[in-house]
Amino acid sequence: MRTDTGSDITIAVDGDVGAPGRTSVVPDADDPALYLNRELSWLEFNRRVLTNATRTDVPLLDRVRFLSILSRNLDEFFMIRVAGLKRQVAAGVTARSPDGQSPSQQLAAIAQKVGPMVATASSCLHTEVLPALERDGVALRSVSRLDPSQRSSLDAYYLEEVFPVLTPLAVDPGHPFPYISNLSLSLAVTVRDTASNERHFARVKVPEVLPRLVPLPGETGFVALEDLITAHLPRLFPGMEVIDSWAFRVTRNADLDIEEDEADDLLMAIEAELRKRRRGAAVRLEVAAETPDRTVRLLQDELDLGEVDTYRVTGLLALGDLRTLARLDRPDLRYTPWRPVTPRRLAGAPQRSSAALFAEIRRGDLLVHHPYHGFTSTVERFVTAASEDRDVLAIKQTLYRTSGDSPIVQALIKAAERGKQVVALVELKARFDEAVNIGWARTLEKAGVHVVYGLVGLKTHAKTTLVVRRDHDGIRRYVHLGTGNYHRRTARSYTDLGLFSAEPALGADVTELFNYLTGYARQDTYRQLLVAPVSLRERLIELIQQQAAVARAGGEGLIRAKLNALIDPPLIAALYRASQDGVRIDLVVRGICGLRPGVPGVSETVRVRSIVGRLLEHSRIVQFGPDDLWVGSPDWMPRNLDRRVEALAPVQDPALRSQLVEIIDAMLADNTQAWNLQADGTWERACPDGAAPFDAQAHLAERVASEVLG
Repeated sequence: MRTDTGSDITIAVDGDVGAPGRTSVVPDADDPALYLNRELSWLEFNRRVLTNATRTDVPLLDRVRFLSILSRNLDEFFMIRVAGLKRQVAAGVTARSPDGQSPSQQLAAIAQKVGPMVATASSCLHTEVLPALERDGVALRSVSRLDPSQRSSLDAYYLEEVFPVLTPLAVDPGHPFPYISNLSLSLAVTVRDTASNERHFARVKVPEVLPRLVPLPGETGFVALEDLITAHLPRLFPGMEVIDSWAFRVTRNADLDIEEDEADDLLMAIEAELRKRRRGAAVRLEVAAETPDRTVRLLQDELDLGEVDTYRVTGLLALGDLRTLARLDRPDLRYTPWRPVTPRRLAGAPQRSSAALFAEIRRGDLLVHHPYHGFTSTVERFVTAASEDRDVLAIKQTLYRTSGDSPIVQALIKAAERGKQVVALVELKARFDEAVNIGWARTLEKAGVHVVYGLVGLKTHAKTTLVVRRDHDGIRRYVHLGTGNYHRRTARSYTDLGLFSAEPALGADVTELFNYLTGYARQDTYRQLLVAPVSLRERLIELIQQQAAVARAGGEGLIRAKLNALIDPPLIAALYRASQDGVRIDLVVRGICGLRPGVPGVSETVRVRSIVGRLLEHSRIVQFGPDDLWVGSPDWMPRNLDRRVEALAPVQDPALRSQLVEIIDAMLADNTQAWNLQADGTWERACPDGAAPFDAQAHLAERVASEVLG
């Protein structure tokens, strides 16, 4: 036996690794040294987002956008992941993560990483971004810096709009500490009774029904609502002297806990859990950095939180609200937008002719790449055409997330009103979209759409549409299978892929998938689709093993994948074994990655990188060898493989496979937005190093545009 060391980890390896004809060593799937921690890996992704906010070559309003994304990501992380770890600690759970950490150890490591990130974000905003924006005519001012006319105008706004909705809540023996709702911004106010000289504590909630950033009259600028309220606190406490006032914010456990087997009506059960969400246990306290210790201790005691759960923030809290600032109409302060285009084949089909659209899809499969290809001119057009076409008999669609102004939902409603058979599988458990989806489900049901909620214990994450049409030569099925949600707004900022096909075998598979989702069909095998939780993991491992066999036989084994997350231990172990056999493995993983690349004797042939650019990389592509390419909805995570319905489809057309290969090639060639994962879990930013700068997203935008114009 020999021992190879990679970075700070040591792995034992037997025999000669990667030699043709040799059997690869099977890594111990339970060895913690082989894995990176899921939670810390997610935080590392957010550190990459934060780096974009600090880059001076990023336009100012996009730097604000990245700060807003970071803040909202951390909110969700604490509401779900940290809350789950804290529940495990409270329940005495000692089970360790694949990398060997207990829940309490993970919480401590999270606190060590989040604190510096929050400090960097605050410093970036207040010392770099806001001063630069003010020089460019966009100001975020304090009330103390307003000129008399602006102050007079905001005084009037406060009296007319703000003061009537404020409710100061006293804390004393007759008034218990008030309930602080999830993610609400509040002021901790200390006042002195001028008659008795006694000090009292009060909480003032910053109203969520009013804009957080109050526009300034006479210029492009804003005042924070909490600053305006603070300036007028004496009006809220007449007869009292306001001693001090400090902003604070509470994050609570927001993960739904639903016993689906016991729920007679899943929709009603989820509605009940949504009402509880705002009252979950507190998991994080954010306070203004200058808040006195006595006030911080009072909040900690009342919320049952400790010092490790408390984050002292310099400047504004809740940077997610900066979306208002990021969306200002100042094109000179943001990236030049890429104009979505219509694929040449669809552009050639008359816009008002549904028959021409279906004929084009029947002529051959079509691949669209959002947002470079327009969502409206492709996916929405497909569903709308199906709803209007008199020869369409049925439409079936999964809806995991969709926008509030969704033309797709409206098309489904119109199709039902026209007498077509319409089925919508609305996923009620799509996190933080539950209330929206409940609303859509009820609207669809009223219109006569057959609405189903999927399978007990599983989320339906597959993104599929099936259209059944009577063509001139008989009944034909048309399919759209995507990597992203049917959501027109995210389709402008997420990169996603969509496959349109009239391939009979694929249409039959999607039909059987819907029968599995809506009825009692127990479908174990499909002609082309790989479906979770039926057999997706097993089939992916088989495909990995096939490439390992190619390499052992002296051929060139190749595995490439573009994913959002990779943390499934069996798949990671399979990739390690393939690497030991000499398979070249290139992974583009946007967010969480539990695999350690470049470990001698274990993963020497594995390269992992992440693209964090102006668009959120969301498409999933898997490649085995030169010609076996797949697209679909699943990431390589236990939840996707075991607890969700996912679909992965092969791409048959050689021209479309070439398009997918070009996308992966571009991701691997990027040297401006890319980061490379090291064996010790750190990420190093790629740089040109003397070569010409290459931005994969800009390249793909130009490539798609040139295809249409050419």
